[in-house]
Amino acid sequence: MIYEFLQAILIIFGISGVIIYILRQLKIPSIVGFLIAGTVIGPYGMGLIKDPNEVEIIAEIGVILLMFTIGIEFSIPRLMALKKEVFLLGSLQVALTIIVISIISELVLNVSLNNSIFYGFIIALSSTAIVMKLLSDKGELNSPHGKICLGILLFQDICVVPLMLFTQLLAGQGESYYNFFTVILKASIILSIVFIFSRLAVPYILHEIVKTKSRELFIITTIFICLGTAYFTSKLGLSLALGAFLAGIVISESEYSAQAVSDILPFKETFSGIFFISVGMLLNIDYIKAHLLEEVILVGSIFFFKALVIIVIAYIFIHSLRVSLKSALSLSQIGEFSFILAFTGKSLGLLNENAYQSFISASVVTMLFTPLIIKYSPKLIDYLVQMKPFKTLEKTRKIKESDIIVKKSNHVIIIGFGLNGRNLARVLKETNIPYIILELNPDTVRKMKKKGEPIYYGDGTSQEILHKLGIKRANVLVIAISDPSATRKIVQLAKTENPKIHIIVRTRFIAEIEELKKLGADEVIPEEFETSLEIFARVLHHFGIPRNQILQMIEKIRAEGYEILRITDIPKTRAGVECVIFEGLDMDSFLVKKGSWLIGHSLKSLDIRHKAKVTVIAVQRGEETILNPSADFVLKEGDIIIYVGSKKQLIDAFNFFQKKD
Repeated sequence: MIYEFLQAILIIFGISGVIIYILRQLKIPSIVGFLIAGTVIGPYGMGLIKDPNEVEIIAEIGVILLMFTIGIEFSIPRLMALKKEVFLLGSLQVALTIIVISIISELVLNVSLNNSIFYGFIIALSSTAIVMKLLSDKGELNSPHGKICLGILLFQDICVVPLMLFTQLLAGQGESYYNFFTVILKASIILSIVFIFSRLAVPYILHEIVKTKSRELFIITTIFICLGTAYFTSKLGLSLALGAFLAGIVISESEYSAQAVSDILPFKETFSGIFFISVGMLLNIDYIKAHLLEEVILVGSIFFFKALVIIVIAYIFIHSLRVSLKSALSLSQIGEFSFILAFTGKSLGLLNENAYQSFISASVVTMLFTPLIIKYSPKLIDYLVQMKPFKTLEKTRKIKESDIIVKKSNHVIIIGFGLNGRNLARVLKETNIPYIILELNPDTVRKMKKKGEPIYYGDGTSQEILHKLGIKRANVLVIAISDPSATRKIVQLAKTENPKIHIIVRTRFIAEIEELKKLGADEVIPEEFETSLEIFARVLHHFGIPRNQILQMIEKIRAEGYEILRITDIPKTRAGVECVIFEGLDMDSFLVKKGSWLIGHSLKSLDIRHKAKVTVIAVQRGEETILNPSADFVLKEGDIIIYVGSKKQLIDAFNFFQKKD
């Protein structure tokens, strides 16, 4: 048995590696490669693996670890902040999809009411594993459509068990009523236990584990918490994936979440890849060939009706057409848990063999197309919003756009009121620079309006809204949202409307800089790189490298478009010694560069103590450190002035040294 299993693993990694390599050269997502690899090596392809159950266990572990790492990225307060997306949008999506599919199935397929409702069950669920991985890889989990997708998917996972129990009811098993309410009670209990456990036990356990300084013990404990929570939730009737997600949230409440992600990531990537391969193995190419027209109609219907339901509910409560379309396109496939429901329905007589094969084939095809749909969704949405139905919808929508009356000029427009937007608004207010804010979260808008902020609700990708914000009269546009495609659209629109406006964009990745600048952004600030700049600046400052030289290096890197991080011409210095000697004092240093106005001046003629309000305690010249230099000491190129004072005095002194530099 072990040899057959090892052979299956070798085939999976060997074939999938080649296919993924080829597809990556074509810039096709790796998930598509995994699905295609599964189709090729599976029982309906080349038949290299005749029984998909051989890798089923590893595939299930892949889903568990994927959901675990996603859970780590979300804290309990952040999860509670998604209650609207989870309980309102999630419940409406599941309920309306079941209703719509049930009605269509009964009218078109002429099946019984129970069968049509069951069809609604299996089509209502979307793929948590695929959608979450794709959004996570693109850095869009915190975007408006990312939050909607996460909320709906979480509700779907919660619904898996009730839907399983209702499936038994639809099949006529009356004793399921008791089971249904029993599982609901168990689910409530386990959720309460998990939340209490996360607050009390886990932080203490991890802290004690970390004190042992054993990385192996930490990894074992983390995996135990992940698999253990998933196991117990499944025993109580909930899904393994939901249990793993809750385990991730438990870990996220501790200060060791980053280390947990780092240790689990290699396992997650390997096992989740095998999961997608196992899904690809279910695709029956021969069946699709024999029923091509039926499958095309079924796949098209699934995409259309699922997307339609999500567009309607998201648009009603979010009001943004683009966000609604993105959410709909992301969630329009069939989910992995639908396979479990379909198998259960088949065993209970709600699906015959032909219907089962048709559904499985169509489901895998929807999964196969999902990475491509999400990848090209921005272009697809640009096309869709130009269509007459959506144009009409935009004209008739009843949102508070009429409230946007901006008569300011030479002002700053802030799009997105997260942490960056809030900090910028605070500074602009203190400096009396006029500004307005555009935010897509209606709750944030209502809350901040009460505090007197000039904030409005709306989608920055709308040309009409940009006009109302006075884009043609504005001086600066700051885009601080977590939606790369929307950011690109806003930059393009803004630069078209006002070519002179100065556009500053916050983005997550360095790779996005070039495209945003081509579209018209004047400054692009990538979070990952700015963090690295801040880190190296603090390290160099700690070792006594002069502040003006650090700033010069940072500006050089920024001017080169963040393409390199090359530190050149840093004088070898033992300034770290001075940092230790004068520990407890506020101290700074300044490099006298070539052409500096300080060259040739003595400390006495500069009158630093009175003009700069600081005390020069040393000058470093090459390898020599001159402590307490005399008033007649003359500065030369390359000297490093080391001085002490209050924080304000250090800033004034820096400006004094720099003013003619």
